[in-house]
Amino acid sequence: MIIDCVSNSLNHSFAQSLNKLRTAMIQFKRLDHILVCIPEGATAEARAFYTDSLGLAEIPGNHPGGAIWFQMGDIELHVREEAGTSFSKRHPAFEVGNLSEAKEILQQKGLAIEYSSDIDGRDRFFFRDPFGNRFELLQFIG
Repeated sequence: MIIDCVSNSLNHSFAQSLNKLRTAMIQFKRLDHILVCIPEGATAEARAFYTDSLGLAEIPGNHPGGAIWFQMGDIELHVREEAGTSFSKRHPAFEVGNLSEAKEILQQKGLAIEYSSDIDGRDRFFFRDPFGNRFELLQFIG
């Protein structure tokens, strides 16, 4: 009888704790922005690349850390100078409406297109900005 009472009390406490965890979950809504880094002194070159080569609209303003911001679909791309940037395979991926057209535009701008492993249900490729940041463009198929 005492064991049952303790067991029921523990089960009730566990259930209450579990419910608190469920209600305390972070409610993510959407991705707001991505920050990529460029070498120190490269802001003018970055501005030219992102506006001329990618056709992004710059978001005017005096942004933190001297960053420049661009509108990219329904999110923002933040670009900021930083010492010691590294060459990595980390990347954001962006869904585009016409992957073959995007590839053609980038190749006309002299950008190298890279490929990776196949993923069912999507076509994709990668490119790097002049500062080594890797980006993936993808289109869902089927």
